[in-house]
Order: sequence, then C-alpha cells, then structure tokens
Amino acid sequence: MKYNKLIRDKIPEIVETKGEIAITHIATEEEYWKKLLEKLHEEVSEFSESVDEEEMADILEVLYAICDAKNIDRTHLEKLRKKKAGERGGFKKKIILDEVRKKEWNGMQGK
Repeated sequence: MKYNKLIRDKIPEIVETKGEIAITHIATEEEYWKKLLEKLHEEVSEFSESVDEEEMADILEVLYAICDAKNIDRTHLEKLRKKKAGERGGFKKKIILDEVRKKEWNGMQGK
C-alpha cells in the first residue's frame, strides 16, 4: 500500500515488527514543510470526527514539530497566546458573531 505522508519516527520499526517492509525517504526541507501542513490538516480532520484526546495529542505533536521546523520557541508562543487572550479574549463565552452593521446617524450630525 502506498502512502506518501509524514509519519512518526518509530513507525518504520513498528511496521517491520509486523513482518512488513517500510520503504521510506528523508524529506527535503521544502517537502517536510508541505507534509507537516498536510499532517496538521489530517490530524485536525481526525479530531473533528472523533473528538478524541489522543487525536488532540497528535495535533499538539504536529504543532511542536512546526515550532521546531520554524525555530519558534514554545515558551514565546505561549506568551503570544496569553497576550492575545488578554487583549481579545479567548473562546470561553461561546460568542458567535452573526453580523456587523454600520451605526446609523439620527439626523443630528453636525448640529
């Protein structure tokens, strides 16, 4: 079976313990970045279908790999998250924005 997708580091060993042969290659930086983004979409999709915490852990693992690939410090990332949450809030209030309208003037403008 063909896959052409990014896998966890120990998967080839696991495949071989099952008596199969894992044919792999090491990605270039460009391919790695592309496959990380594909993997992120895959894991988010799987989480959306199952809402399973193991799938959430997979999302986190991919995010950590993205941090490493782009030299993003996780502590700095958490500071940015907290800063944005402080400035704009989080998602705890479950607010849905339905529409934004311009304010109407009551005819008294300029008087």
